[in-house]
Amino acid sequence: MNRVFDILKKNFRQYGMIIALVVAMVFFGVLTNGVLFRPVNLTNLVLQNSYVLILAVGMMLCILTGNIDLSVGSVVAFVGAVSAMLMVDAQMNPFAAMLLALLIGGAIGAWQGFWIAFFHIPAFIVTLSGMLVFRGLAQVLLKGQSKGPFPVVFQSLSSGYIPDLLGGISIGGANLHGLTLLIGLIISVLIVISEMRKRKKQKEYNFDLLPPGIWTAKVICLVAVMMTFSLVFAVYRGIPNILVLLGVLILLYHFITSQTIQGRHIYALGGNAKAAKLSGVKTEQVMFWVYTNMGIIAALAGMVFAARLNVATPKAGQNFELDAIAACYIGGASTTGGIGTIIGAIVGGLFMGVLNNGMSIMGVSIDWQQAIKGFVLLGAVTFDLYSKTRNTA
Repeated sequence: MNRVFDILKKNFRQYGMIIALVVAMVFFGVLTNGVLFRPVNLTNLVLQNSYVLILAVGMMLCILTGNIDLSVGSVVAFVGAVSAMLMVDAQMNPFAAMLLALLIGGAIGAWQGFWIAFFHIPAFIVTLSGMLVFRGLAQVLLKGQSKGPFPVVFQSLSSGYIPDLLGGISIGGANLHGLTLLIGLIISVLIVISEMRKRKKQKEYNFDLLPPGIWTAKVICLVAVMMTFSLVFAVYRGIPNILVLLGVLILLYHFITSQTIQGRHIYALGGNAKAAKLSGVKTEQVMFWVYTNMGIIAALAGMVFAARLNVATPKAGQNFELDAIAACYIGGASTTGGIGTIIGAIVGGLFMGVLNNGMSIMGVSIDWQQAIKGFVLLGAVTFDLYSKTRNTA
């Protein structure tokens, strides 16, 4: 029994936030009399928080190095302004304009990464400068006014849904999105296969394993959650395009951080930069790549936000950097770098989204919402420091 408790204790940091997310959803579901779990509301939860979740993916890499990026909100506004100039004013092909916007975002990230990586100027200072510069440039490009509307193809990036190629499925009088149910079933099967392979590999390397009963319960819960959300989306309009984009980003960056040499180098840099460099890690190149990547991710979030509003506005992206940073820390990232996961950042972002959505449905004022989110962030960081103290004791 003691061995079981030791294993659960080691995994608490990993699964604690997931448990907190489930508790928060149940809590607000009860207080809102089930309104939170309505299909349209859960779909809006994804749409309303998509840009923060996208930013959290890139921000996690910055935080893993022991730094942050304060400029991403301003880059969101700047890229939105550039997209409006290209698609609304110049009537450029939307796909060509989106590619150019991503390249501009990459150039912005490379510019900031250059000063951080090779001149060793603190990331806080460089990105604070970027926050002021690109917010100002967004104001200049838009002349203080909103600009739109965007082409329908561009709007579908944030407001479209995947078509039902299988046709609707009628169950109990409700017409369900067939392709959504099939995708949910496929992902559930992949989850089971992945967990089985992970357990087999852990056994080969003599790692501590969860007891069979607990492991089985964990897999069943994961599959149940996946199929429940698939059913919820199928009842409404299916899977939003932005959710597909998010899924691709999560899988890609989870693979990079957990399965590649580049990912290990990021963790090594954040854990101990001097030791990493002595071990042969090219720390300057890693830092430069991380911030270049952050620029591209911020550009993508900027386009998603502009597509959702259907206009570019100079006030876009305000406090987005704080929401992304909060999502990472609440999701288990360490304030000193070297600890954190992409999945954790997404869970943290969803937790913040559930708080916002639940409190809004209950009629809690925006002032109290900000205060409550601040206390949640402080609690997450306090828990991180407390865990480190216990582990080193």
